[in-house]
Amino acid sequence: MPAGCTRKGEKPNMQPILETSGLTKVFYRGSLLARDRIVAVDKVSFAMHRGEVFTLAGESGCGKTTVARMILGFEQPTAGEIIYAHNQEKWHPRVWFTQRIQAVFQNPFETFNPLRKVEGYLFETVRNYGLAKNRSDAVELINAKLEAVGLSYGEIEGRYPSEFSGGQLQRISIARSLLVDPSVLIADEPVSMVDASIRMSIVNLFKRLRNELNMGILYITHDLATAYYLGGQIAIMFRGNVMEMGPVQEVLMRPLHPYTKLLRESIPEADPAKRWRGRISIAETEQEEYLRAGCKFAGRCPMVMDICKVQAPETVAVEGVLVKCHLYTKPKEETKEVS
Repeated sequence: MPAGCTRKGEKPNMQPILETSGLTKVFYRGSLLARDRIVAVDKVSFAMHRGEVFTLAGESGCGKTTVARMILGFEQPTAGEIIYAHNQEKWHPRVWFTQRIQAVFQNPFETFNPLRKVEGYLFETVRNYGLAKNRSDAVELINAKLEAVGLSYGEIEGRYPSEFSGGQLQRISIARSLLVDPSVLIADEPVSMVDASIRMSIVNLFKRLRNELNMGILYITHDLATAYYLGGQIAIMFRGNVMEMGPVQEVLMRPLHPYTKLLRESIPEADPAKRWRGRISIAETEQEEYLRAGCKFAGRCPMVMDICKVQAPETVAVEGVLVKCHLYTKPKEETKEVS
């Protein structure tokens, strides 16, 4: 089992529903004669269980979306393993979604064709997976899943995407994912494109689905407030590395890593134009940090030491939290700030 933390009261031998071990993704930037090697995801290991929310959090460009893309099959890992406990299957090239792993994306308005009735997407999912014998059974199933998210078939029948609010469309997207009774739901910034007035209703829906359906939810966000509200476990990522990981209350209320502390105070906005489309693009400052020797956060860290600039820190356990920082691996007399 990869490095990770168990929940309070959880049995140590409880089998994860989804886990990654040493997950790595390398991209190359530049020409064949002068290429930079960008490690977008660097040996990321975590485990999530049924009935648990596991959050990947960090600023735009930290690698959290690339992790999700690999789990969903958008990208092939350069190294490492992805293991789905439903059948102990390790990652291999496969269709975009599996029946037991579904996803909800950031922009609900891009999920649906404006010229197609919304109900068509739901019937298509039922038909593709052979979930009903006839239309009557399909309507009954669709209505049950819509009711699970606070809607009904009567409310969507015959209507186009433009006739719904962003929050309603996001709920319909979630209902569509629930049709196949997934064990894992991957939610990529699911509330960042909806009105603030209904944002918490979507977050509350995830909490209810977690509790009532006992599913695992991989929640990807830059919003630490919603991550804290959902609870569970959290991994704070920076330039492809997990800097800190553990119970969300411990990590966010008593952060150990300097980056986690700074992230609590200032959260950059995610760029929706870069989500899930094409190859990954990074800014010059991001490239410098990805290529940096030693700790990737050394250029910004207020507690940086000489060793941080030349040697990557190991991940160590500190009071039930995993943290990747030299502050917790070097003698205290050496932890002096340097200019």
